[in-house]
Amino acid sequence: MKFLKMITAGTLMLAAITANAQEADNTKSKAISFGVKGGVNFATLSGNDFDNPDSRTSFHVGVLGEFPIADIFSLQVEALYSGQGFKYDFDGDLVGGEGKVEYQLDYVNMPVLAKVYATKGLSFEVGPQFSFKVNEENDSNANSNGGDSPLDEAKDFEVGVAGGLTFQTEMGLFATGRYIYGMTDIFENSDAKNSVFQIGVGYKF
Repeated sequence: MKFLKMITAGTLMLAAITANAQEADNTKSKAISFGVKGGVNFATLSGNDFDNPDSRTSFHVGVLGEFPIADIFSLQVEALYSGQGFKYDFDGDLVGGEGKVEYQLDYVNMPVLAKVYATKGLSFEVGPQFSFKVNEENDSNANSNGGDSPLDEAKDFEVGVAGGLTFQTEMGLFATGRYIYGMTDIFENSDAKNSVFQIGVGYKF
């Protein structure tokens, strides 16, 4: 775990150093930019051990930095709080009887994305994502404060791959769509992996 965290921190530092060097050597290159973003998650799990669970609708929010390498190529790093997990049918003694239970599996996600501009304002991005678990629980009543049952079954760390596109206006406002697929298993002795589609908006300074 410590080794993977060191790799992540080193990647972020390398991105900043490379971008600063490139900017000093080429005055025509884009400036480094920072921003905020947030949006909706449609999350579920993939794998043979789960029989098509329903998706959990949640949110993501956080900050980002874009480090230009060339005129049409940048490295973008983000730190996002991301609500993930899924819903499943529960036939048991829940408050209110049988129904859906929401399995909440929330992370701090750190994607490191290669970003290519196809045209002015339109970019495609892809790269690895490093995720650190911050919350895990079953919620039999997701619309209220009750029904929470804390769990500790999922692994604390996950590696995935993220890909998507972004359209940004000259004012700095942008809209983005992204798909994230977990490359590592969530649980021991299970092939379950995170699968998340995100739609978001943001602003770069």
